[in-house]
Amino acid sequence: MEKRGDSPPTAPGADRMPLADARGQAGTMDIEETTVTPAQPSGFWASYGKLWKHTPGSAAYLIVAFALAMTAVSVLAAMFWAGVGLLILIVGVPLIVVTLIVARGFGVADRYLLRLTGLADIAEPEWDHDDPTRTSLWYTLSRPLRGAHYWLYLVHGMIVSPIVATVTFALTTVWLSLSLGGLTYWFWSAFLPSGNGGRWGHYVADAMPRIFGGWASETVEVVLFLVAGVVFAFTLPWVMHGLARAHHGIARGMLGRWRSDDLATEVKAEAAARGAAVQAEDAALRRLERDIHDGPQQRLVRLQLDLAAVERRAEAGDNEGAVEISREAMVHAKAALDELRALSSGVAPPLLQDRGLAAALSALAAGTPLVVGVDVDPAVDAAASSEVARTVYFIAAELLTNVVKHAQATGANLTVSLRSAPDRMLDLWVVDNGRGGAQLREGHGLEGLRARVAGLRGVLEVDSPAGGPTTVAVHIPLSDR
Repeated sequence: MEKRGDSPPTAPGADRMPLADARGQAGTMDIEETTVTPAQPSGFWASYGKLWKHTPGSAAYLIVAFALAMTAVSVLAAMFWAGVGLLILIVGVPLIVVTLIVARGFGVADRYLLRLTGLADIAEPEWDHDDPTRTSLWYTLSRPLRGAHYWLYLVHGMIVSPIVATVTFALTTVWLSLSLGGLTYWFWSAFLPSGNGGRWGHYVADAMPRIFGGWASETVEVVLFLVAGVVFAFTLPWVMHGLARAHHGIARGMLGRWRSDDLATEVKAEAAARGAAVQAEDAALRRLERDIHDGPQQRLVRLQLDLAAVERRAEAGDNEGAVEISREAMVHAKAALDELRALSSGVAPPLLQDRGLAAALSALAAGTPLVVGVDVDPAVDAAASSEVARTVYFIAAELLTNVVKHAQATGANLTVSLRSAPDRMLDLWVVDNGRGGAQLREGHGLEGLRARVAGLRGVLEVDSPAGGPTTVAVHIPLSDR
C-alpha cells in the first residue's frame, strides 16, 4: 500500500506507535535533525560520465538486436509468405494469425532488450480493442487480424528492424573495433607476421615528413592507431547512445502505446466502473430491502396487531389490559422509528449533507463503541464530490462496524488524506489492533466494499496478518471539480 500513498497510521494498542505520537515525534525530528542533500554534479564531464555508464548496455543491445532482427526476418518472412501462398486453401489464414502473434513476441523481446540502454521503458500497447459482447471462437481467434498493433509489429520485424539493426550493428562493430584495437595495437602488433606491419606507417611518414621524419614506419603506425583509438573511444558513448536512441525512437513509434490505446483503456475502465457501481448499488438496495423487512416492517406488523388487541380490550371493558398493550405498542412504535431513522441515515446521512465529510466521519468515530483516533484532512470537503463523500462515509462506517463485530479490537484509527501528485487521490485508512485474518472473499462484506470502491475507479487493499493489526486502505481518484 505504500506505493499508492503515504504510510498508513497504526492502531492504538498495536506494536507500532500511535498516530498522534508518531506525528509528534516526526515533527520534532524534522526540526532537530535537518539533513542537507548534496548537490548533484553537473556539467560536461558529469553528463559524459552518465553516457559512459550506459555505454556497455547500449553496445550489448545493438549487437543482440542485430541477431534478433536477423532471426525475426527469417522466421516472419517465411511464415507470412507461406500463409499468403496458402490463402486459397484457407490454411493460410491461421498461419498468418500465428505469424502476427510471433511478430508480437519478437517486438516485445526488442522492447525489453531496450532496457539495457538505460532509456525510458516503452509502454505496452492495448492489444484488445474487440467488442466484449462478442465471444464467438472465430471472433476471438481472428483478433490479431483486426489489430493494427499486430500488423505494425510485423512490419517492424520483417522490414524496419533488419535494416536499422544492420546499419547500427556495422557502426557499432567499427567503433568498438577501432576503439579497442587502436588502444591496444601497440601490444598485439608485435605478434603480427613479419612484413605485415609498418606499411601504413611508411606511407604516412612519406606524406608528412615534417611530423614523422626519421620515425620508423612501425612506430608511426602504432601512434596512428593509438590516436585513432583515443578518438573513437572518446566518441564511443555518444555514438552508442545515438544508435540506441534511433532504435528506441523507432520502437516507441511502432511498438509502443498510442493515444487511442489510452482512450480505449479509459473507456474500458469507465465501463468496468459503471458495472461495479451498478452491482454495488443493487447489493445496497437488496440489503436495504432486507433490513426494512427484518426490522421496521416486523415492528409495524406487531404494532398493528397490538392496536387491534387494544381495540378488542377496550370494547370488552378491560381498560387496564388495553393500557398495558398500548404501552407495548408505544415501545414498538419508538423502536420502528429509530430503525427507520438509522436506515434513512444509511441512505443519506443528514450530518454528511449539512456539515460535510470531515464532520460526519468525526461523528461516526465518536459513536463507535471503541477508542477511535480520527485524522481527517479538512480539505476533503472541498475536494470530494458528493458521490465520493457518500461512498467514503459508507465505507468508513462499514469498516468500523466490522472492527466492532469481528476484529476483537480495543482501538482503531481512521485517517483520510489527500494527494495531489502524480494524480489527485483521496486516501482512507482504517487500522485496528484486533486479531487480523480479514480477507477479500466473494460474497463477504469486504468484497462488497471493493465493488463499491471500483464503481469510482478506486482500489481497496487489505493487509491483515494473523494476530493483527488489520489495515484497510482505500484510494479513490478525484476528478477536477
